[in-house]
Amino acid sequence: MTEPSVQWEYRVLTVGNAFSGAKDGQIEGILNEWGVEGWEAVNVYAPSNSPKVTLVAKRQVSSSVRRARSMPTIY
Repeated sequence: MTEPSVQWEYRVLTVGNAFSGAKDGQIEGILNEWGVEGWEAVNVYAPSNSPKVTLVAKRQVSSSVRRARSMPTIY
Protein backbone atom coordinates (compact mmCIF):
# COMPACT_ATOMS: atom_id res chain seq x y z
CA MET A 1 0.00 0.00 0.00
CA THR A 2 1.40 3.41 -0.96
CA GLU A 3 1.40 6.23 1.51
CA PRO A 4 -0.25 9.49 0.40
CA SER A 5 2.26 12.15 -0.57
CA VAL A 6 2.79 15.03 1.81
CA GLN A 7 1.15 18.24 0.65
CA TRP A 8 2.33 21.68 1.72
CA GLU A 9 0.86 25.14 1.72
CA TYR A 10 3.04 28.23 1.64
CA ARG A 11 2.83 31.72 3.03
CA VAL A 12 4.89 34.71 1.83
CA LEU A 13 5.01 38.17 3.38
CA THR A 14 7.25 41.16 2.68
CA VAL A 15 7.83 43.30 5.76
CA GLY A 16 8.97 46.93 5.93
CA ASN A 17 8.77 49.82 3.54
CA ALA A 18 11.12 51.95 1.48
CA PHE A 19 11.65 54.45 4.30
CA SER A 20 12.00 52.45 7.51
CA GLY A 21 12.74 48.90 6.46
CA ALA A 22 11.90 45.85 8.54
CA LYS A 23 12.44 45.92 12.31
CA ASP A 24 13.73 42.86 14.18
CA GLY A 25 10.86 42.98 16.69
CA GLN A 26 8.29 43.08 13.89
CA ILE A 27 9.87 40.09 12.12
CA GLU A 28 10.15 38.15 15.38
CA GLY A 29 6.50 38.85 16.23
CA ILE A 30 5.29 37.65 12.83
CA LEU A 31 7.42 34.49 12.96
CA ASN A 32 6.23 33.68 16.50
CA GLU A 33 2.59 34.17 15.48
CA TRP A 34 3.07 31.96 12.43
CA GLY A 35 4.79 29.33 14.58
CA VAL A 36 1.75 29.12 16.84
CA GLU A 37 -0.36 28.57 13.71
CA GLY A 38 1.89 25.68 12.64
CA TRP A 39 3.98 27.52 10.03
CA GLU A 40 7.72 26.88 9.71
CA ALA A 41 9.95 29.59 8.24
CA VAL A 42 11.88 28.12 5.33
CA ASN A 43 13.46 31.32 4.00
CA VAL A 44 13.95 34.88 5.21
CA TYR A 45 15.72 37.19 2.80
CA ALA A 46 16.22 40.82 1.87
CA PRO A 47 15.69 41.52 -1.84
CA SER A 48 18.65 43.31 -3.46
CA ASN A 49 18.94 47.03 -2.72
CA SER A 50 15.84 46.98 -0.51
CA PRO A 51 15.33 47.63 3.21
CA LYS A 52 12.42 45.17 3.14
CA VAL A 53 12.57 41.55 4.30
CA THR A 54 10.58 38.72 2.73
CA LEU A 55 9.44 35.81 4.90
CA VAL A 56 8.57 32.43 3.38
CA ALA A 57 6.94 29.70 5.47
CA LYS A 58 5.29 26.34 4.91
CA ARG A 59 3.09 23.91 6.80
CA GLN A 60 1.69 20.53 6.00
CA VAL A 61 -1.85 20.65 4.64
CA SER A 62 -4.18 18.97 7.12
CA SER A 63 -6.78 16.48 5.97
CA SER A 64 -9.58 18.93 6.84
CA VAL A 65 -8.00 21.67 4.72
CA ARG A 66 -7.38 19.18 1.89
CA ARG A 67 -11.02 18.10 2.08
CA ALA A 68 -12.30 21.70 2.11
CA ARG A 69 -10.19 22.60 -0.92
CA SER A 70 -11.53 19.65 -2.90
CA MET A 71 -15.17 20.55 -2.21
CA PRO A 72 -16.78 23.20 -4.44
CA THR A 73 -18.00 26.32 -2.66
CA ILE A 74 -21.79 26.59 -2.63
CA TYR A 75 -23.27 30.07 -2.73
